[in-house]
Formats: sequence, C-alpha cells, structure tokens
Amino acid sequence: MPRDLALPLPPALPRAAPRRANGWVAAALLVALAVASPVLAVLAGALAPAGETWRHLAGTLLPLFVRNSVLLALGVGVIVVVLGTACAWLVTTCAFPGRRLFEVALLLPLAVPGYLLAYVYTDLLEFTGPVQSWLRATFGWGWGEYWFPEIRSLPGAIVILALANYPYVYLLARTAFLEQSVCLGEVARTLGCDRRAMFLRVALPLARPAIAAGAGLALMETLADFGAVKHFAVDTFTTGIYQAWLSMGDRVAAQQLAACLMGVIALLLALERLARGRARFHNTSSKQQALERRRLSRAAAAAAVLICGLPVLGGFAVPASVLLHFAVTEGDPLLGPTILPFARNSLILAGLAALVCVGAAVLLAYALRTAGGVAIRFAVRLASLGYAIPGSVIAVGVLVPFGAFDNALDSWMRATFGVSTGLLLSGTIAALVFAYVVRFLAVALSAVESGFAKIKPSVEDAARVLGRGPGRTLLQVDLPLLRGSLLAGALLVFVDTMKELPATLIVRPFDFDTLAVRVYNLASDERLAQSSTAALLIVAVGLIPVVILTRAMRRAGH
Repeated sequence: MPRDLALPLPPALPRAAPRRANGWVAAALLVALAVASPVLAVLAGALAPAGETWRHLAGTLLPLFVRNSVLLALGVGVIVVVLGTACAWLVTTCAFPGRRLFEVALLLPLAVPGYLLAYVYTDLLEFTGPVQSWLRATFGWGWGEYWFPEIRSLPGAIVILALANYPYVYLLARTAFLEQSVCLGEVARTLGCDRRAMFLRVALPLARPAIAAGAGLALMETLADFGAVKHFAVDTFTTGIYQAWLSMGDRVAAQQLAACLMGVIALLLALERLARGRARFHNTSSKQQALERRRLSRAAAAAAVLICGLPVLGGFAVPASVLLHFAVTEGDPLLGPTILPFARNSLILAGLAALVCVGAAVLLAYALRTAGGVAIRFAVRLASLGYAIPGSVIAVGVLVPFGAFDNALDSWMRATFGVSTGLLLSGTIAALVFAYVVRFLAVALSAVESGFAKIKPSVEDAARVLGRGPGRTLLQVDLPLLRGSLLAGALLVFVDTMKELPATLIVRPFDFDTLAVRVYNLASDERLAQSSTAALLIVAVGLIPVVILTRAMRRAGH
C-alpha cells in the first residue's frame, strides 16, 4: 500500500489516554489509602509504649484471649471444612431424594447471624429451657441427676459458629466440584481408583484452593464475631477489644489487642499456605463434561439426607421457627411506630454503605482495568483487606484518627477563635458508614470486578475510537453493562451491614440504635422473646443474598 494511502491512527487518543488514566489512578490511590487508613492506624498505635491497662491484660487475660481465639478458629475450621465439603460433594455427584431442595437450603444459614443462633440455642438448651425442662418432667430427673452439655462454653460457641459459617465452604466447594470434568474420574478408574479413592486423590485436591478460600472466609467471620462469644462468656480478642475500649477507656490497649488479633489471622492464613507448599492443583483436561451423579442405595440415600438435613435444620429451620413463635406469641413491646426508628436507622446505614461501597468499587476496578500497573494493583488489594479484619478492629482504627482530627481541630479553634467545634467526625453516622465501607468494600469490589471481566475490551476500544474518553466510556458503556453486578454487590453489602454488630456498637452515635443493636441489648438481658421481632427482620433481609446466589448458580448451570 502506498504511504499516502495509509490510514493513520487518531493522534489525540494516544496522547490523552495516559493523562486521563493517571487521573483515575490518582483518585483510586486516594480512595485505597483512605480505606486502608484504619488498619494502618491500628498498626501504628500498637507501637506506642505499653500502659497500665495493657500490662494488666498481658499478665492476666491475654493468654486466655490467645487460647480461646485459636481453639475457636481451629474448631470451627475443622467442622466447616468437613461439613461444607461433604454436603457439596453429595449434592453435586449423588442422586438422592431432596437433592435439588438441599442445593438451595444448604445456603439458608447465611441469612442468620451467628449471634442470633447463640441467643436461640441458649434459650432452648439452658437448664431452665424447654429441652431440659421436658427431660426432667419426662424422666423425673432432678438437679445433678443427669448430664447435659453446657451450651455456654467454648465447644458450644464452636458448634454454633460452625453452623452459621459452613455455607462459605459449601458454596465454593460445590462450584469447584461442578467445574471438574468427568474425564478425570474416568482416568482415575482406569488406574484402579474406586469412588472413594477418586474423591480423596483427585476431586478433593483439585477443589482444595476453593475449600481453603471458603474456610478462610468462615474463619474471618468467626474471629470477627462478638455477639455469640460474648453471650457464651468466651473471652476472645474481640471481646477484649470491646472491653479495653469502652469499659477501661484505653484506646492504646485496644489498638494493641487489635494488632495481636491481626497477627493471629495472618498466622492462620500463613499456616494454610505453608501446608499447601509448592503444590499446584489444575484441571488439565480440555473436556468439561459435568460429573455424572450416582444413584445411591436406600441406606446411603438416607445417610445423605441426614448429612445434608442436619446443618439446614440446626442453622436455619430451628432458629427461624423459634424466632417466629416468639414474635407471634410475644414479640417486641415496642412493635409499631416506636420500633420504626430502629428499622429506619438500619436501612439508612445499610443503604449509604451499599452506595459508597459500590461507588468506590467501580472507581478502583475501572482504574485497575484502564491503567493497571503495580501501584494500582497493590492499592486495590490493600483496600480489600478490611473484609479479613473484624469489625471491632476496624472500629478502633476508625475512631483513633477521627478522634485525633477532632481534638486537633477543636484545640486550634479554641486557641484561635475561642470556639469549640466538638466532635465533627467521631461518633457520627459518617464515621459509622466509613467503618462499614472499610469492612465490606471487598464484597462490592469482587462483584464489580467479575462484572468487568465479562465486558470485552473491544467494546471500550470502540467507544474510545468514537471519541469517548474514559469517564464517558464508563458512564455510557460500562455501567449499563454492569447493572447486574452492581445490584448484586450493593445487595450483599446492604445485608452484611444490617447484620454487623461489633463496629456498630463501638462507632455508632449516642442513642442511635439499629436492629442488630436492639437484638443484642434485649438478648443480653435474657429477653429473647422480645428481641425476636427485630431478629426476624434481620433474617428476612439476610435471605436476599441467598436468593441472588441461587439464581446466579441456576443461570450458570450449577
């Protein structure tokens, strides 16, 4: 082709793109730094000289915090891995009565916060509860004449939190099993493996990264729990942070406990990585025909129904039934116009957190997509750390810098103008919403990144060739294609915010209660029947992500 007939590229686009991309990167870096600031504040505060409170805690309660937190994490980890993996394998590869129902029902405990399970089972199983009362009336037993497991104990907390968190392992393990090819099983059988050996030596190793990821999420939720362990009188890092901050009034001690908890979390994650070593588990088959389901015998089918039914019964059916019974027979005495402020506060906070999280997630994901680079990738991962950190730690990290800013501004205004500004950020709705954003940004970011992955780069390239800059391309092209992912991310953040308890208790403004705080206050006073109304509202909202996940898996053929 002659040189004068060659079609040159538009010169403005290559020159403008780097400058505009740098603007997106700068904005994303600022957002990531702001979101990561509470974690950095906790780590910085932990380096402060130890005070009297910390020396007292280190000499008395710290070993107990470490012991209980580690045992709680290990106990819950073992149960959720065994239970979630077994249920996922059964509903994926076996045919038995009720299998399609269990595919959905096994996700239902996600709708019930762990502290609600603790309240319900304490009321059912304690000495004056209906179960032990029935046993005494039926068999004529008296005090000390029979043995019954103590629900308010470390083993009780392990079982309750395992029932609340096993769906994380079930969901990811089931997805991993569905993505494995039937060809793997055929090759294993030709090498002399029966179904048990094929599961242990082929299917399970291939699903190990997904199982480990699900177990990691379950452990994060376990170590972040406050309501259940507080109700069971199990002293962990989370209860210690709450006690040091609010009861002892020592923020430095609370920061140092929070840093220790972050160290425990990092240690548990490192142990899993170390156990994995250099092993890699990839599906090398190019044929992705789904695993065939084996029809079970009557005895095996009954066992499968029992294995899949017990966690659904214990994690959802029993607590939901008890709460519904209490709500119908007694319920909240403030039911009616007086309870509306609790629901209104919860909805406002959840809505604001969902909007801010989705907006920040879009900014970070789009900067990563358009610019890339080591700096933005590190910033995005840094901003995602909040989900792996308990709400109590984030609360401490939010209040420390906000309090320092408020005190510095108030001192300057007093010295300069003789006017006190008071608390502008600490103890406000803005501080609480910011804590939620730090905690749940990773949830929205995951949904948005998965949505961007489905958009072909050629679509954006076409918009750029037609003269659309990065901003207009995002608004006119990407966001309409991301509507489903944005809605899913917003709803998941909305539901998680409705259930969040530790951060809400510590950061909330004075006399600003939510449904979660209402449930905690009533249940702590042994008034479970009165807390049932607010608890049922939380459970009802918690069903939203279950519906979303179920519909998404149905559309994907899972």
